[in-house]
Amino acid sequence: MSYRRFTDCSVSEKLLYTFFMLLLGVGYVFAMLLIFIDTSYEDGTPGLSVEDINIKYRGNRSGTRLEQALIGKMKAYRTNKESSTITSWIHKGASEAEFNKTIKPILQTKCLICHNPALGLNIPDLSNYEAVTALGKMDMGDPVAVLVRVSHIHLFGMAIMFYLLGRIFVLAEMPVLLKRIIVIIPFAAILIDIGSWWFTKYTSPVFAYTVMAGGAVFGFTFVVQSLVSFYQMWFYKGSFKNQYIGSGGEYRRIPKE
Repeated sequence: MSYRRFTDCSVSEKLLYTFFMLLLGVGYVFAMLLIFIDTSYEDGTPGLSVEDINIKYRGNRSGTRLEQALIGKMKAYRTNKESSTITSWIHKGASEAEFNKTIKPILQTKCLICHNPALGLNIPDLSNYEAVTALGKMDMGDPVAVLVRVSHIHLFGMAIMFYLLGRIFVLAEMPVLLKRIIVIIPFAAILIDIGSWWFTKYTSPVFAYTVMAGGAVFGFTFVVQSLVSFYQMWFYKGSFKNQYIGSGGEYRRIPKE
């Protein structure tokens, strides 16, 4: 039987693996920060919670998207008086005359620096009456187009990341069954996590819990695979050695004496 372990790797190969995992780790930290910044204020209070996830994917169906933004992620960009004025306008029927008189000046001052279609940003348009009143409908969470785009980006990106990390991790010495479980778990967790976005949106808010569980599991396996690989690359001496046999240069691994 022919196979390799970290003890068979050259220093150059170990350096390649180490710096690749280092960059993956930095990227993962920034991904977590992005999730925290983008989602943690959905319910209007600091800290990432199940309710934040539920609102993001399912929406706050007791109010409108515009109201949810005012108490959530856009809370820091307006005063309480401005928020009350906009909310009152929505509840009174969102008339165009009142929009031009009261609401439009607020949006021009506080919002259009970003929420302007001329900038090409992937955020709601607040530049005209029709666009704003469209946000005055029941909050149903992220639109399907957004969910499709984010799902396919995450599925491709996370699958490639864990495939490459897994190719490094399989060089570790440990019980075969345990290694196989650790290699497979993150892929299952990704499917559970992303699938739960859709179940949260279209079936039940209880799936917001499995969104968090899936994310926690593949985060944990990312740390385990990285730390085990790093330790065995640079500090572990190995319990096996190669013994070359036969004229074809084949080798097998035998316990070290």
